[in-house]
Amino acid sequence: MQYVWFIWSLIILALWVVIYLSKKGVRKEMLKMSLITMPFGLTEPLFVPEYWLPPSLFDLAEKTSFDIESLIFSFAIGGIGTVLYNLIFKQRLDEISNTERGHYRHRLHLYILFIPVIVFIFLTFFTTLNHIYCGIIALLIGGLATLYCRPDLKGKIWVGGILFTVLYFIYFGSILLFYPRYVELYWNLDDLTHILVLGIPIEELLFAFTFGMYWSGLYEHLYWRKLIQTEIIIPLKD
Repeated sequence: MQYVWFIWSLIILALWVVIYLSKKGVRKEMLKMSLITMPFGLTEPLFVPEYWLPPSLFDLAEKTSFDIESLIFSFAIGGIGTVLYNLIFKQRLDEISNTERGHYRHRLHLYILFIPVIVFIFLTFFTTLNHIYCGIIALLIGGLATLYCRPDLKGKIWVGGILFTVLYFIYFGSILLFYPRYVELYWNLDDLTHILVLGIPIEELLFAFTFGMYWSGLYEHLYWRKLIQTEIIIPLKD
């Protein structure tokens, strides 16, 4: 099982590449958000070994708590989580006008963007929660705060969370098909809820949902974009 984490990080990266190459219209969003997400892979020492301790390339996780796989994984999910909803529901982006930006809801624009980081840091230093729960709560509050500032994104935020959870469930489940004891061996289940959904820790699915919530609307929120339904032209019959 030495290379499971590495192989599956490459699998999710391969999905990113397929989307990037096949969907020209979302390349800019994918790349920007992936580059923003990638550094979060450097937070892995907060989760290793407190949350899990997977075998990693060159045994880096065991030796240093850092690993290459987390950077690859973070890069991939950042881009995928950003565009998944838009691709499925045929949405394109348009710039928000300066007039719209002046709406009172946007007065807290900058502060709301940083809410997940602030909440995570607070929970990390002032509670004894496992860091995975700090992350889940921070992402959830970030998603809800985004709803205040950008109520026009409510559909994308909620549905985006569900879509990413479904994708993540399939992704994680594929690991267990080949390595059924992977969770049992490498997750610190004694410090978690012990709730498994078809073998997948509930914490993983909660992370997927809250990440999907927050990240699905982050590009639009950060870069002042709104969703526009792509026109579907139906040819008339003679």
